[in-house]
Amino acid sequence: MTAPEREDAQARLRALLEQVRAGELDVDGALAALQPAAAATKDLGFANVDHDRARRCGFPEVVFCQGKQPAEAAAIAREILRQSDVVLLTRADQTHAAAVRAALPEAVFHERARCLTVERAARPRTGLVAVVAAGTADLPVAEEAAVTADIAGARVERHFDVGVAGLHRLLARLERIRAANVVIAVAGMEGALASVLAGQLSRPVIAVPTSVGYGASFGGLAALLAMLSACAAGVGVVNIDNGFGAGYLAALVNRHCPPEPPR
Repeated sequence: MTAPEREDAQARLRALLEQVRAGELDVDGALAALQPAAAATKDLGFANVDHDRARRCGFPEVVFCQGKQPAEAAAIAREILRQSDVVLLTRADQTHAAAVRAALPEAVFHERARCLTVERAARPRTGLVAVVAAGTADLPVAEEAAVTADIAGARVERHFDVGVAGLHRLLARLERIRAANVVIAVAGMEGALASVLAGQLSRPVIAVPTSVGYGASFGGLAALLAMLSACAAGVGVVNIDNGFGAGYLAALVNRHCPPEPPR
């Protein structure tokens, strides 16, 4: 091993030990992180669970329930929790929720968000992510974003039904929204919310087009193209209805923001 390689290995080991000391990683998770990559996976036959994801990416593998049998989703979640104290399952329906809660009674079903979460140890929430939704019809996607950002360690504030059709409602919340490190803008129809917010903020705006709207909105395509064509700078766009992607990205951005100085 060369000197730079040795220094890099020591730095990674130090970071791992710091995570254990801070309570961000349990002993089993640390042991898994020290194993070769092949040993950090578990083949369940129908799924190959990636136990190394938390070390690489800062959060364990997330279970996408759509298309999975309820028993499969429950088994994957149970396996992830063998080496982690937190798990998130997205796009879960009532049958997934029943199976997961039968296997893991501590699981919480966030019905509107279509998410399930398990958190076996208290974890601090830091910084601030603002989730701003244009209308009540956008709330399933907005809640998916909020639940994801929260379980990934961000403090989350919700600002719902503040779309541009009644601009005064948004302006009344603007000062509080400005306090966030990153803002998620969730909107269907013409998707104008993201541009309006970005023109008023010095924070990154993650735009989420939703499939809400009448026929000419083409299932969210109109909002997607409007957000991609935003004239205001500072807007990044995720896919249609991808609240999870927006929440995960927001949590990553928030995690790397310096804490606000005391006032």
